[in-house]
Order: sequence, then structure tokens, then C-alpha cells
Amino acid sequence: MKYYLIAGEASGDLHGGNLVKYLLKNDPNAEIRAWGGDLMKAAGATLVKHYRDLAFMGFTEVVLNLRTILRNISFCKTDIEAFNPDAVIFIDYPGFNLRISKWAKLKGFKTIYYISPQVWAWKENRVKTIKQSVDKMLVILPFEKSFYKKWGYEVDYVGHPLVSVIDEYRALHPFLVKGLRKKVGLLPGSRKQEIKVKLPIMMEVAGQFPNVDFIVAKAPGIEEQFYLPLIAQHPNVQVRANRTYEILNEVDAALVTSGTATLETALFQVPQIICYKGGRISYEIARRLIKIKYIGLVNLIMDKPVVKELIQGELNAKNLKAELNKILFQENEILRIKQDYQQLKKLLSREGNASENAAEIISAWMNKG
Repeated sequence: MKYYLIAGEASGDLHGGNLVKYLLKNDPNAEIRAWGGDLMKAAGATLVKHYRDLAFMGFTEVVLNLRTILRNISFCKTDIEAFNPDAVIFIDYPGFNLRISKWAKLKGFKTIYYISPQVWAWKENRVKTIKQSVDKMLVILPFEKSFYKKWGYEVDYVGHPLVSVIDEYRALHPFLVKGLRKKVGLLPGSRKQEIKVKLPIMMEVAGQFPNVDFIVAKAPGIEEQFYLPLIAQHPNVQVRANRTYEILNEVDAALVTSGTATLETALFQVPQIICYKGGRISYEIARRLIKIKYIGLVNLIMDKPVVKELIQGELNAKNLKAELNKILFQENEILRIKQDYQQLKKLLSREGNASENAAEIISAWMNKG
């Protein structure tokens, strides 16, 4: 079989890499061409475009980079036709992938979507487009199956791939002795635009906790030199490259940008604060369109405020310091969060490995013809 995979972010590269691994396990002769990152390439895919060249954040940023985006769409279509895959597999990244899926379906390619676009958050009517352009949908959040069912669209729930990924990591790194000093992990995002906004606020707070060590998780694809001027005045702050899980395995608390990182942090049982701040125009547009109660996946899945969300104007040094004090030093608050994390893991778990489940469903469906 020949597969063409498209992922446009770090999280898509992580899950895409695991999917590639199991697709090749089921079919060692499979040819896989992909948009993604280093993990997909390492798993055995031929990399066409790296996600660091694709990520544009927010409505305003998309408009400003529209010419580049349209050029990428045109190139993608040409490359798919030249490769002529048996199926095109889309991994999240909806703004780009929904355009390509519609085109690919019209061209006669089989279309598979792994990790659904978050249509339950806004633009529910995009489900109509998905039903028309996606032959097979695989979802990773427990409430997504019932969401699609109300639209008359049957999807496969495979479990969340992060559960197995982090269980495997923690099995190899089961215990880390805590030092006398508290440690806080900083996960300010995967794009330069968002890091420039959030990391300076985090640094202001780090300056008010001189007896706490802060560790910044460097995003893949961003050079370490980018971070150094932002942390230069803070001797209790360091940057680590490509070691996010190592950081989460040793810290007492974390400040995390919304997204997949919030789930990773929860599965490591680390109390966290979700930090979000975008461009003013982009935020105001999103606020009027998005229907959900929370921005953090942890809170969305549990349908309650498990962890604090500091959004836009609320994300300032004063609020962040107050909330960090709670999750570092208030034992009742720490215990409550960790108990909720255990319930979250149960909701996300399914027997077996989610990436393996997805690959088996895809392989069986493709062989069925």
C-alpha cells in the first residue's frame, strides 16, 4: 500500500510517527510519504514538508501568510497526484487538511482522518463537509463518537494515543527523587509567535520565586538561541531541548500553553496552570465563534475546571504567581488535581495501544477495499 500522510504541528508529528510505525508493522512493504516532522521521518516516512514551515497561529497570522498557505496547498495537490497513493491520511491540522481532503475525494483518492478536527468547539456545520470528503474517521476523545453520531456519521474511537506513549515512558523512567528545591516546567508553546507573548510573563513570575528552579521545554524546530535573550536575566531558569517528558517527569508543577501539552502534563500527574494569550483581534474573533466552556483539553474532557485557565487579560504576573503558589505549596489543591487526573486517564484509556488500533483499523479497511 502507498499512504500519503499530512500533519502540520508537533503533536501531529508525534501521533503520526506512531501511526507510521504500526502501519509499517502491518505492512512492511508500505510506502509512506508525509508532511510532518522528525518523528514521522524517524518512523520510516519520506518527509516532504516539515511542520515548522507550516504553522501559522490565529486569524490575523493566517491572513498575513495567505500567499504562502495557498502555495503550500497547490504544491501538496501536485505532490499527491505524482505519488498516487492508495489513501491519503489526514492528522488533525483542519484548516489545511479539510481543503485537501475535499480535493482528494473529488480526485478519487481514499480519504482517512486520524484525530478529528475540533468541530465540536466551533463551526459544527463543517461536519457536513467531513461526511462528504472523508471516507473513514478515527477519533481519540471519548465524547467525539457520540458527537458525530448525532450528525448521522459513524466514526471509530481508538482511545487516546498519549496514554500508551506516556505509560511506556514512565515504565522506563519510573521514579525520580525530588530535590529540596521545587521545580516548575514551562511549556510556552511550539511557535515563536506564542512563545514571545507568554514566556516573558512566565519569566516575570520566575523572578518572584528565587528558590524555585524553572525549566523551559524548547519546542522542536526552534533554535535554542531564540530563548536565550528571553531568560538571560534569570539564573534560576534553564532551557532543555527535546526533553519535554524528562522535564514533566521531574517537576512539581507546570505552566502550559493550551493544547496537547495539557494532556501530557496531566498524564504525568503534574499540577498545571493553562496559559493562553493571543493577538487581540484573533482572540476577539475566536471568543465570539468558539462555543466551548474551557480551552484546556483536561477541563473539556472532564467537563469541569480541573486546572486553572488564565486566558488573555487574566494571564498576567500577579494572577500567575497566585495560582502557582497554590499548585506548588497547597497540599489539598495538589491532591484534588491528581485525583481528577486519575479519572481523566480512565476516560481516555482503551484496551491496547491507540496508535496500533488506528493502524489496524486502517489496514483492515484498506484490505477490505
